[in-house]
Amino acid sequence: MKFIYSILVIATVAFAAPSELVKRASVSDVATIGYASLNGGTTGGSGGTTTTVTTLAALTAAVTGDAKKIVIISGTITGNTVVKVGANTSVIGAKGSALNGVGLRVIDVSNVIIRNVKISKVLAEAGDAIGVQAAHQVWLDHLDLSSDRDHDKDYYDGLLDLTHGVTGITVTNSKLYDHWKASLVGHSDSNGSEDTPITVTYANNYWTNLNSRTPSFRFGHGHIYNNVFDNNSDGINTRDGAQLLVENNVWTGTTKPLYATDEGFAVANGNDFGGASNTAPVGTFTKAPYSYTLIATSSVRSSVVAGAGQTLTF
Repeated sequence: MKFIYSILVIATVAFAAPSELVKRASVSDVATIGYASLNGGTTGGSGGTTTTVTTLAALTAAVTGDAKKIVIISGTITGNTVVKVGANTSVIGAKGSALNGVGLRVIDVSNVIIRNVKISKVLAEAGDAIGVQAAHQVWLDHLDLSSDRDHDKDYYDGLLDLTHGVTGITVTNSKLYDHWKASLVGHSDSNGSEDTPITVTYANNYWTNLNSRTPSFRFGHGHIYNNVFDNNSDGINTRDGAQLLVENNVWTGTTKPLYATDEGFAVANGNDFGGASNTAPVGTFTKAPYSYTLIATSSVRSSVVAGAGQTLTF
């Protein structure tokens, strides 16, 4: 899938004190942060029909097709599969809802929002907890993604994988934890022709007790800011020519918070590496193509951790 990207916006940066925990949201909210806010924005199913689902069959049927639609998950849905989400869709997790063993896949479509969804223990034979492939304009917000580390690293697959040339992706206010392979960006080392256009924003997320891929970023451009990383075995790995802008993040418990393999690059500003060091070569990505708010580094933890994950009500 081909994609032509033009930078139309000059970035401006604001600095903020800790924000209050967001408790209420609207199912019609649209993306206002990061790459998902560009190129016409990401509105998901705003303005479409609203359906509440309580079973796997109902969920699978409700998210198909390209018509505008808002799908609300209620209660706990259990299975061993991934559900494909159609274009122009908002998938919303009601308070206390959960998908156990059921992942969501966004493939070859655009304009999708997934918010406040809790997903756990999706087996590798089914796929990733969240998988976005060859898709554009996707906002992933207030997700709670986990499994366990009681099995080997291949028992589960990724928590949040963004591959095959995805563009316009924003991941915000999410919690990724208790897992081996957290978040992969870029399909493979040999897929540069498709993956070089990748554009991803990670902002205000909490990453803890993860073995690797926090994230692992191949090719493309990534903006990673206001994140907290606690007690992970690995850090941000910039790879295969990736250009990352890494700002005002906080780490504890890792010896390599930001590093490169296979000629990846990063520009790092205002980070607290927890006594460890950034060893990534300096790149050329110095300004994001949108406005955004940096939390003071000393306040990132108190601002981000409590509000990350499935903490919204609608």
